[in-house]
Amino acid sequence: MTMALKSSELYASLWESCDELRGGIDASQYKDYILVVLFVRYV
Repeated sequence: MTMALKSSELYASLWESCDELRGGIDASQYKDYILVVLFVRYV
Protein backbone atom coordinates (compact mmCIF):
# COMPACT_ATOMS: atom_id res chain seq x y z
CA MET A 1 0.00 0.00 0.00
CA THR A 2 1.34 3.43 -0.96
CA MET A 3 0.73 6.47 1.20
CA ALA A 4 0.18 9.78 -0.53
CA LEU A 5 2.30 12.68 0.71
CA LYS A 6 0.99 16.17 1.09
CA SER A 7 3.05 18.74 -0.76
CA SER A 8 3.94 20.46 2.52
CA GLU A 9 5.28 17.15 3.89
CA LEU A 10 7.30 16.61 0.72
CA TYR A 11 8.79 20.12 0.89
CA ALA A 12 9.62 19.67 4.57
CA SER A 13 11.37 16.40 3.79
CA LEU A 14 13.33 17.97 0.93
CA TRP A 15 14.42 20.91 3.08
CA GLU A 16 15.48 18.53 5.85
CA SER A 17 17.62 16.66 3.33
CA CYS A 18 19.11 19.93 2.15
CA ASP A 19 19.96 20.90 5.71
CA GLU A 20 21.79 17.60 6.19
CA LEU A 21 23.73 18.04 2.95
CA ARG A 22 24.68 21.61 3.74
CA GLY A 23 26.54 20.55 6.88
CA GLY A 24 28.94 18.16 5.17
CA ILE A 25 29.90 19.73 1.84
CA ASP A 26 31.35 22.92 0.47
CA ALA A 27 28.97 25.66 -0.68
CA SER A 28 30.18 25.38 -4.28
CA GLN A 29 29.20 21.70 -4.35
CA TYR A 30 25.94 22.30 -2.47
CA LYS A 31 24.57 24.46 -5.31
CA ASP A 32 24.67 21.45 -7.64
CA TYR A 33 22.32 19.55 -5.34
CA ILE A 34 20.02 22.53 -4.86
CA LEU A 35 19.67 23.05 -8.60
CA VAL A 36 18.53 19.43 -8.98
CA VAL A 37 16.00 19.82 -6.16
CA LEU A 38 14.63 23.01 -7.73
CA PHE A 39 14.39 21.33 -11.12
CA VAL A 40 12.46 18.39 -9.64
CA ARG A 41 10.19 20.81 -7.80
CA TYR A 42 9.20 22.61 -10.98
CA VAL A 43 8.81 19.45 -13.07
